[in-house]
Amino acid sequence: MAQEKEIIVGGQAVIEGVMMRAPNSYAVAVRRQDGSIVSKSERLPKLDEKYPILRVPILRGGVVLIHSMLLGIKALNFSATVAFEDQAGEESSKAVAAAAATGALATTAHVFDEVEQPAKKSDSGGAAAAGATAAGSIAFALFFNILLFIVLPLLVTNVMFIYFGWGNAPRVEVQHAGETAWYQSAWIWLQAYMKPVRPSVMFNLVDGVIRMIFFLLMIFGFSKMQDIRRVFEYHGAEHKTVYAWEAGEELTVANAIRHPRQHPRCGTSFLMIVMLVSIVLFSVVKFDSLMLNMLTRIALIPVIAGISYEIIRAAGKKETSAVFSFITRPGIWLQNLTTREPSEDQLEVAIYALKESLKLEPQVSPSLRGRELKNYAGKTGSDRKNIRGTDAADDRS
Repeated sequence: MAQEKEIIVGGQAVIEGVMMRAPNSYAVAVRRQDGSIVSKSERLPKLDEKYPILRVPILRGGVVLIHSMLLGIKALNFSATVAFEDQAGEESSKAVAAAAATGALATTAHVFDEVEQPAKKSDSGGAAAAGATAAGSIAFALFFNILLFIVLPLLVTNVMFIYFGWGNAPRVEVQHAGETAWYQSAWIWLQAYMKPVRPSVMFNLVDGVIRMIFFLLMIFGFSKMQDIRRVFEYHGAEHKTVYAWEAGEELTVANAIRHPRQHPRCGTSFLMIVMLVSIVLFSVVKFDSLMLNMLTRIALIPVIAGISYEIIRAAGKKETSAVFSFITRPGIWLQNLTTREPSEDQLEVAIYALKESLKLEPQVSPSLRGRELKNYAGKTGSDRKNIRGTDAADDRS
């Protein structure tokens, strides 16, 4: 299996399922309430071949980030449609919002288009509503993440530096002239503490720590929600399945379940590098305007992602090196929160998604593709397939 082992795969958890991505294709598989698995698989366009400029270092990292989000939206939209069919609209909407809010977006490239809908006419309105709900939830999640991880940490840090007189920020005392209404007091407070503090290395270190605290609190809070726990279990199933593939093992539940649920190439390992790069970059690009600093930080997100991507890419060439271990260790720790031990049923879904994506890979050996097609004979006529859960379990050869 040396040829297959060279194929780098990854994925993400979705609502009651897993999306798996290979270099040239992806597949998303979702477990329905009746025990069956429904899946969708497609080839991915090679945008860097069509537009060579997308191969330019740093730029390609930003492009990967954007494409990852778009493919994540598409996979989440598919799983939301299935959830809408199986559950009451209110419950599926909660599941979509929960998955989006935890950042269940991640892995690499495609463009967003409308998910193919079931043939039932009676479901068309509900499916469309599920798609709209997913898109709206993603838009809200993006806004929420910018607010929580860029705007608020900057404002809190600015207030702290002025209040304590740290760095070059003069300490101020808010004084009220007699009795004032609450909105007048608020305005006086804003005028005093929203004065811009020119960011320094210390300022950005504090800002980074606050950002990480916000992130950990959010993840911890969401981990207590039942719907999110299910997503985290599928996250663990995705990692175990990827481990089995990278080890050159047969893709079976028995093989996958033995592997750890934490994986060094998970997107969470990206956080440490993003944190360090943002501290350095924000210390260089700075203004004497709080609003300009805020807008600049938002605009620099693709640049930070691009630089972080190049660092991870360089370190990943030697995964046994101390540098790679140092970079990925915080992500491994964080995955103790963002993953849970999956059930065998959840591993079956992850394995099925990976097999479906590998079927579309030209570099997978004909023997593997032939075995797959034989095992699923009569069930591969379209991109959207339904199989019973028992069928998925039987395909463990």
